[in-house]
Amino acid sequence: MTYSGTLLLSRSEIAALMSFDDYLAAAEDAFRLHADGKFIATGLLHADAREGEYHIKTGGLYLDRAFFGVKVNGGFFGNVKRGEPAIQGIIYLSDAATGYPLAVMDSVEITRRRTAAATALAAKHLARPESSRLTICGAGAQARAHLRAFRGLFPAVRMFVFSRDEKKRQSFADEMSTELELSVEPVSDLNMASQSDMIITCTTARAAFLESAMVAPGTFIGAVGADSPQKQELAPDLVARSKVVVDLAAQCVQVGEIHHAIDAGLMTAEQIHAELGEIVAGRKPARTRAEEIFIYDSTGTALQDVAAAARVYEKAIAANRGTLFDFAA
Repeated sequence: MTYSGTLLLSRSEIAALMSFDDYLAAAEDAFRLHADGKFIATGLLHADAREGEYHIKTGGLYLDRAFFGVKVNGGFFGNVKRGEPAIQGIIYLSDAATGYPLAVMDSVEITRRRTAAATALAAKHLARPESSRLTICGAGAQARAHLRAFRGLFPAVRMFVFSRDEKKRQSFADEMSTELELSVEPVSDLNMASQSDMIITCTTARAAFLESAMVAPGTFIGAVGADSPQKQELAPDLVARSKVVVDLAAQCVQVGEIHHAIDAGLMTAEQIHAELGEIVAGRKPARTRAEEIFIYDSTGTALQDVAAAARVYEKAIAANRGTLFDFAA
């Protein structure tokens, strides 16, 4: 195979190439191929720095061609005060048949949108069909990405935003109401979450704030924030009383919400209901009773990044976007 160089792609170029439907399809590809065993083993490395943390995720997929990717993301939440994004990073995409570096691209746009698409995909399979109310916990970039994703998949749902910061939740509600052309209502009391059919938690919390008493039977919970061992959003007893679907079981028992329930002695890894790929591929059942509480424990996997980055790369090549660079020159 002849290569003309490595494609360099910026955040704005990626945003122009990819729609929500593209990210949703990429998420389905990633989870289904994982369930079918058509993947290259994943890896996760977490490193704490003085001012933040790094996540390094690796993995590959056998799509129409074989791809392997590495994502390096830095999470530096003090950046917000400096007017910079809290998450910074890149994705390296290679041809897994030859090892050639196909592309290096911004990871922020992909991380936000593939995460939200995966949560929406989980809700598509696990939430009750008649779900009509969504509460999102958090008022940052990931919360915005999730509301956009759920607006695309559940257009009639009423949306609420919870944040302990009154200014942030009001600003978020005003901004997203205008963008989505619907009413996003700010709420100060999370006890009202018991009136919601779907709850999404996407914060940087290091202590549980969503308690079991706040969640009604039949609720779908997308737990997004816990992507390192110290982070936690859900009370362990809430996790233990629910059906838990994970993105990657081996990863979630180390860094996800379920690992807190395991550490508390309230459940074991064997009690995980399924990986999302098993649900998508029809290998395990989704919801069977209206009153079941489902939790999607999302720690993020490189397979999602690779599936999305492969689509970005192929679209960029077809549209003649990006900049080619020859590292071997």
